[in-house]
Amino acid sequence: MARRWKQRPEGSNWGEFGEDDQLGRLNLLTPERVKRAAQEVREGLRFCLSLPLNLPGGNILNPRRYPPRLQPTFREGLPQVNLPLGRLDPRNTDVICDDAVLIWLQYSTQWDSFAHVGSVFDVDGDGVAEVVYYNGFRGGQHVKGPFDYQKNQPTGEDYRGVEALGVQNYAEQAIQGRGVLIDLRAHFGDERKLVGYDDLMRVMETDRVVVEEGDLALFHTGFAQRILDMGGKPDGALLERLCPALDGRDAKLLKWITDSGVVAMIADNYAVEAIPSLPGPSHHYAMLPIHEHCLFKLGVPLGEIWYLTAFAAWMRANKRSRCLLTAPALRLPGAVGSPVTPVATV
Repeated sequence: MARRWKQRPEGSNWGEFGEDDQLGRLNLLTPERVKRAAQEVREGLRFCLSLPLNLPGGNILNPRRYPPRLQPTFREGLPQVNLPLGRLDPRNTDVICDDAVLIWLQYSTQWDSFAHVGSVFDVDGDGVAEVVYYNGFRGGQHVKGPFDYQKNQPTGEDYRGVEALGVQNYAEQAIQGRGVLIDLRAHFGDERKLVGYDDLMRVMETDRVVVEEGDLALFHTGFAQRILDMGGKPDGALLERLCPALDGRDAKLLKWITDSGVVAMIADNYAVEAIPSLPGPSHHYAMLPIHEHCLFKLGVPLGEIWYLTAFAAWMRANKRSRCLLTAPALRLPGAVGSPVTPVATV
């Protein structure tokens, strides 16, 4: 048993990759599986699976997240955009542009780290539920913030990022493996539909898609394409009625995620799963059941708002579903999410 917990959540894999593990199922991206993924490269074609990072546009989809804000850096009080260095030293002929960005790390195409979503759970078996994350890492100890919500008081500490489960672990693992595309849009169109296990199995059987242990699952819904079509002015009310999304309340779907051995769940919609989710079966339940199942219980990274439509069209036209997927996160210590510019190579 890991030192941090005496009991683990039902259906979790805590401790199975080691008591101090922070990679979860990324441990399954072995050299053998990466070599297997490389065999999917036949044409040498590459697809960028990222939206422009200033999309969706505005903060309609999430009022707490904003587009990146670019600004120049300064040299001796001068903005470094078309700055002739001869103004500072007449001997210099260089002209300099240099800038900085304030970026909300989960605004656009992104990875969620395991520190992004935890749960209130009795890890010590003492009848007291507390804030805890994947593999028993604790809120207030490994994931610290400026406010202690259990004690309902400020901590007096500045936020400096998380001490465990930060997204830099994804970068250091250098996420690369076999991506497997599941094209929900091709079967359900652009209308809103909750996709459960039975629907998913029919789609995969019809398209002859097979997901094996160590694969990264890519779900094409068309949502990111609709964002792109809106040109930075998203219609929130319309987007709520568009595109299929996974039904996180479907217990059989959650069991498939467990049994398949999938390394990551990735979609081109806002949260991989449908938001809002259907009501839970009891008085206490996760608002984001796939997030809880993947990030908290299994250590399965979630990729959100990827751009998959052009890639999906080529894959369908060529009767393929597998690719070499390269998708490292930013090596930003302590961050709980990261922009990503994924590349699918076929």
